[in-house]
Amino acid sequence: QVQFVESGGGLVQPGGSLRLSCAASGFTFSRVAMSWYRQVPGKERELVAGITAAGGSTYADSVKGRFTIARDNGKKTVYLQMNSLKPEDTAVYYCYANGYFGSSWGKGTLVTVSS
Repeated sequence: QVQFVESGGGLVQPGGSLRLSCAASGFTFSRVAMSWYRQVPGKERELVAGITAAGGSTYADSVKGRFTIARDNGKKTVYLQMNSLKPEDTAVYYCYANGYFGSSWGKGTLVTVSS
């Protein structure tokens, strides 16, 4: 059974940093591209960053230069390092994969950027 467990969310002041983690299980992690999405109530879920199985990464324009996605295949974990956080980064952040097993979402972790 494919599962994702996100962690690392919380309350942070503008300009601060957080690191999100997504621990995966139930599939061959190293073979699958991983992504982080976020969603604000009333809005569509949007792609924040993605990383291929080979380690190539892509970012939404709104987070380029501030966020970094990384993966540790030995730990079956994908990370999202978020720096210079802004109030508009406030959202629930979700881990997502679309691979040979189909597609699957984590339950999300809330990030609140506020003073």
